[in-house]
Amino acid sequence: MESPGVSNKERMQAAASFKAFMMKNSTKSNLNLYDHLVRLLIKVMDERPENAVDVMEDMSRDLKGSILTEMQDTLRDIPSSPAALLLAEQQKTLFSRGAGDDGDHEEELVESPLPNVAELAFFFEQAGVGLGREEMHRVFLALKQLVDTQRLQLCRFWGKILGTQSNYLVAEGEFREGEGEEEEVTEETHEDEQREEEAREENNETEAAETADPPPKSTYKPPPPIPREENHTGVNKFTYFVCQEPGMPWVRLPLVTPAQITVARQIRKIFTGRLDAPVVSYPPFPGNEANYLRAQISRISAGTHVSPMGFYQFGEDEGEDEELRDSFEENPDFEGIHINEMAEPLNLWVHHVQHILKQGRCVWVNLTKKSTDDLDEDAEEEEKEEEPDEPEPEVGPPLLTPLSEDEKINDTPPWSSMISSNLIPQFSIAVLRSNLWPGAYAYASGKKFGNIYIGWGLKYIGEGYTPPMLSPPQSEYPSGPEITEALDPSVEEEQALKDALEETQELEEDEEDDD
Repeated sequence: MESPGVSNKERMQAAASFKAFMMKNSTKSNLNLYDHLVRLLIKVMDERPENAVDVMEDMSRDLKGSILTEMQDTLRDIPSSPAALLLAEQQKTLFSRGAGDDGDHEEELVESPLPNVAELAFFFEQAGVGLGREEMHRVFLALKQLVDTQRLQLCRFWGKILGTQSNYLVAEGEFREGEGEEEEVTEETHEDEQREEEAREENNETEAAETADPPPKSTYKPPPPIPREENHTGVNKFTYFVCQEPGMPWVRLPLVTPAQITVARQIRKIFTGRLDAPVVSYPPFPGNEANYLRAQISRISAGTHVSPMGFYQFGEDEGEDEELRDSFEENPDFEGIHINEMAEPLNLWVHHVQHILKQGRCVWVNLTKKSTDDLDEDAEEEEKEEEPDEPEPEVGPPLLTPLSEDEKINDTPPWSSMISSNLIPQFSIAVLRSNLWPGAYAYASGKKFGNIYIGWGLKYIGEGYTPPMLSPPQSEYPSGPEITEALDPSVEEEQALKDALEETQELEEDEEDDD
């Protein structure tokens, strides 16, 4: 039934006008609505999808995208490689054997420092700790690459430190005698070059200052820097390598300095996963994320690497003083400790890594002692000044100290011990978990034990972290009346002072005339 007041001719004209409107091409895509609706209906008729009204918008978008792609280029776009594919290509080399590996190498297998990561993963899996069998197997193959490329005599999987952008897989190694010193020489040479450049700049500044008025010299003497411990000793006893994923190249971390450990104890920073990332903190950290990572690894190792009592023993060549002992050897007569005994008391577990002192070193160094050259240069000054008191050497707990002597933090016990299974105790293992460094675990089973760390690299402090406040600025010099600016006198005061000076001058002239 036709609507009143509208004729059939007018309706046909309106329909033709609306069709012309739909056939108007777009200025952006050069398409029109009429042809697009026709193609869309044909696609729905051919595919006949379920719930067509719900997928109509997606079909329209796909149809328009396919038409625009065909109009823009006749070549098909290259699909972007996903991150998983790129990682798989990097890890492909882990599963390929190198040239010449087809023969028998029984001697190399016996002497190889490659650790048994599969056994480590098996024991920690019983305690519910680990990275999963698949990832641990890739880590195993990555350590094999490291052992094949570096001349190590000891190597083990230290753990994994998490980051915001990527993670760090950490391997702990020790070079053979006479190996691994080349990089340290280059670092020391670079430091010497920097010192020479600083000395040149100071000389240039001194020469420029001689031409002008000499500025006042500061009497402040900075404290002497604490020397770092040499390679293969103290906190630098082991060398650490890191990589972000198995199959990626291993990067050797630099040696750690006492200043880096001291500042690392005062800040809390989550790792980013980039070794060259700056560490923005207060107090300022002397280095980048690679140095900060190395400092945290040393702190975690010193606090969480433990072993059953009696597994290690001191050698006969060690001194009688327990505090000076810095090495030990494996006890061949160790028979193991029963699991129930290892799980309850902590006095059957001991630390086998040296304690880090407040100085940032494992061995205390006296900074008040000067070399002979310094004594000759400062002979006159030392005669005037009194000799400072000899500081007391800092002493920490010796090696192989039981865990029962560890201190609590806010009534939190430092360790938690348990048995992996109470249902089958005869096949269970003793598991130890650190509460001060969440993510650090240790296990013991018969004559075997192991340590691993999987966490964010932050220590439990027992309370909310508050960044330290900035120190107040030091005063340049003491304030006194001789350097305090006086107020301007009034006109009357100036006139009175002038009259007094004139009277004084007249009296002096009269005295001269009398003489």
